[in-house]
Amino acid sequence: MYKFSSRIRYSEVDSKGILSLESLLDYFQDCSTFHSEDVGAGLGYLKERHLAWVLSAWQIVVDRYPRLCEEVRIGTAPYDFKGFFGYRNFLMETEDGERLACANTLWTLMDMEKMCPARLTKELTEAYRIEDRLPMDYAPRKIALPAEGGTEKEPLEVGRRHLDTNNHVNNGQYIRMAREHLPTEYMGESLDLFLRQMRAEYKRQAYLGDKIYPVVYENGEIAAVSLNNREGQPYCIVEFEFRNMGE
Repeated sequence: MYKFSSRIRYSEVDSKGILSLESLLDYFQDCSTFHSEDVGAGLGYLKERHLAWVLSAWQIVVDRYPRLCEEVRIGTAPYDFKGFFGYRNFLMETEDGERLACANTLWTLMDMEKMCPARLTKELTEAYRIEDRLPMDYAPRKIALPAEGGTEKEPLEVGRRHLDTNNHVNNGQYIRMAREHLPTEYMGESLDLFLRQMRAEYKRQAYLGDKIYPVVYENGEIAAVSLNNREGQPYCIVEFEFRNMGE
């Protein structure tokens, strides 16, 4: 497994002094970028061939969020390639080997000129070493929403701060948008809920100037946010699963 070491920074923690979910996701995303660059299949390689990896689904499971200044190791490894799909695991652990969080992801290789999926080449797949997938409870890629009962929130407009090198909204930005629209009972300091799992299903790309219409669904310790276009079609659906710290 490809790994790099880091130390939890003040800019990465929340009001409780622990690593935020968004910063954890950033660590995982950076790790895959470092990995691809180091094996010679990074952004430059893909851009020359008019290709890009687009994230289709996230599943992050957290055992414990590290605290400010804690030293950690972040790792990643692909475990399968099929057609135009790539499957990749992630891991965050302490220097002593305690598992803090793990993740499963599904990526689609896109032809950015034709804006359609591109078949993986032998050259690209051979740049990586396939490893056994991590032991974890693998959830379905698709997220089912209730047929009704969602609460519509004020729309927001995609700005330049939301974009990545492919000029569409970065996958992590969708998670930030979704969390900002969670009801206060899932975010308040008085209710000591532990965010145990996050799943995200990416449906379509949003670009600069697009309007995003959040719809929030609540079901006990699970909350979901559908980030929709004007027609009600999701750009991304994000599901948060919480657990009471007393359990």
